[in-house]
Amino acid sequence: MKAGQRPTDAAMSHQASSLLSLVGQTPLLPLQRITAGLSPRVRLYAKAEWFNPGGSVKDRPAAAILEEALQRGAFEGGKALLDSTSGNMGIAYATLGAALGLRVCLAIPANASRERLQILQALGAQVTLTDPTEGSEGARLVAAQMADDHPDDYAYLDQYSNAANWRAHYRTTGPEVLAQTGGQVTHFVAGLGTTGTMTGTGRYLKEHAPGVRRVAVQPDGPMHGLEGLKHLPTTQAPAIYDPTIPDEIQIVQTEEAYAMARRLAREEGLLAGVSSAAATVAALTVARSLEEGAIVVLFPDSGLKYLGAEFWTSG
Repeated sequence: MKAGQRPTDAAMSHQASSLLSLVGQTPLLPLQRITAGLSPRVRLYAKAEWFNPGGSVKDRPAAAILEEALQRGAFEGGKALLDSTSGNMGIAYATLGAALGLRVCLAIPANASRERLQILQALGAQVTLTDPTEGSEGARLVAAQMADDHPDDYAYLDQYSNAANWRAHYRTTGPEVLAQTGGQVTHFVAGLGTTGTMTGTGRYLKEHAPGVRRVAVQPDGPMHGLEGLKHLPTTQAPAIYDPTIPDEIQIVQTEEAYAMARRLAREEGLLAGVSSAAATVAALTVARSLEEGAIVVLFPDSGLKYLGAEFWTSG
């Protein structure tokens, strides 16, 4: 397929039978050692999203957003996919975009982990580094300006306001959580970034299992070290966010999450990312107040993209 050429229906069908078909149906992994001291009737499960082909939960919305964009002909005329990212969504776009023969252009904060930037480079994505002090919102503003300045060059997908983001989780993550627990889930815990995971999964659970308590997780302040998470009180809430979905919001400090990442690796054998660790901190806080329950914690990615961070050896 030539660069810029829109994939044919046959090409899309081929991809759907290969890479895209591998998105979703990620496993639930029981957390057994870090739960010591909890009631024996409380169970904790990690939904390990690094089993997706691009290595993170972002494969779900990326696949849905791409499929909708292809259906409406967004890339006709050789337009490149354009969006902002803090890392994982960009990797998902680059992975699936490469399989579909699309050019991928991304705006990303310059302080994204070296591993994430290296992965994007390896996948052939064109990266525009943005002011690290302005975070993901700054990257989004840069991407939007690029789209405004060059409307004939880019198809701007804007994951923060694209309803396909949360719909992907409504169609896949929510049903998986309910089915994999045999309908026994009592709590669902997930971090807030674009908020698509909580909005979509939480909406599905609210409709189909209204007894499930939905717990959102966010950092304790705007200056934090939890890549992928947003401190909503000090930033613009994504357009797709539905504040009525979470039943409660747990606040997690960066150092707590770093310590938990080390514990997950050394006690559970799970090399989890920092947002996964933050969600685990919140889940354990909830679990300590329960006599019985089944808590599903969304683990967005593994720790492989964070191996250069100093916190792995500081504890």
